[in-house]
Amino acid sequence: MNKNVLFDTSSGSLNMGDFIIVRSVENELNNILNNGFLVKFPTHTPVCHFYQCVKRNGAIKYFDKAKYKFIAGTNLLNYNMLLPWNNWNINIFNKRPYVNSILVGAGMNPNSKHINLYTKFLFKHVLSKDYIHSCRDQRTTDFLTNLGFKAINTGCATMWCLTDSFCKNIPIHKASSVVFTLTDYDKDNDKDQKLINTLIKNYENVYFWIQGSNDYDYLKSFNNINNINIISSQLDYYDKILNETEIDYVGTRLHAGIFALQHKKRTIIIAVDNRTKDIKQSYNIISLDRDEIEKLDELINTDFETNIHINFDLINQWKMQFK
Repeated sequence: MNKNVLFDTSSGSLNMGDFIIVRSVENELNNILNNGFLVKFPTHTPVCHFYQCVKRNGAIKYFDKAKYKFIAGTNLLNYNMLLPWNNWNINIFNKRPYVNSILVGAGMNPNSKHINLYTKFLFKHVLSKDYIHSCRDQRTTDFLTNLGFKAINTGCATMWCLTDSFCKNIPIHKASSVVFTLTDYDKDNDKDQKLINTLIKNYENVYFWIQGSNDYDYLKSFNNINNINIISSQLDYYDKILNETEIDYVGTRLHAGIFALQHKKRTIIIAVDNRTKDIKQSYNIISLDRDEIEKLDELINTDFETNIHINFDLINQWKMQFK
């Protein structure tokens, strides 16, 4: 029986969006991993200490013999992996478990102007040179191919279910209720207050989902929030309201929006960083830059179709290499 590893980007995460990513990655990998023994390890915390990597204990033997090692998406790659608290908590001393890993819908956070030598060394010693890596957007694809890896732009695994026939079932008209999100690490009190005011003006019921660990504290800093319904941060609660309610999604959290699309909900994502902008460039998600928040009222009250441009040929190409 094959030994396989999934590096779990949700364990230890302060962002529930990582749980959305990992759930989708596991669904997409089912047919690849169904005949093997699968062990999951976290990326946000070290898999092992450097002295454990040197010694051939049971875990290290498993890593060395694993047929496939997949890393489940998210904003994983940086120009500078020396900076503290990465989504990928790895260094040159504890890298051994990751050797020959394969990326699944991974993205990047350009946290510096240029990649440094340390980061090049690290990536070249842990990422597979034999398999094609699946990237979330074209920026990440170009980044990896420039480093000499094989990579294709498949989009995030959370989007692989958004076929043309699926998207035709997403409403084009405004719902009576809306769920929104805010982003605790990228604050703009003026524009986010306008977002809240616009939603309260246009919807009968307004819900707030807590995707990030400090999102609720950020919400409490605003006016006009007394009648907003709070949804617990646990993904099952968000899943429940999307399943049971005629509701739109409008908010600054990318994966809360994609999760709403997975539930066939009309979705407008407010772009606050490179992730939404990078994905919009390739996949035509309905998005509005936060600097254009004055246009939100009109967009909410405009009928629109959801046409996500997923390249399923590239997704199938990536999957077929494991057949």
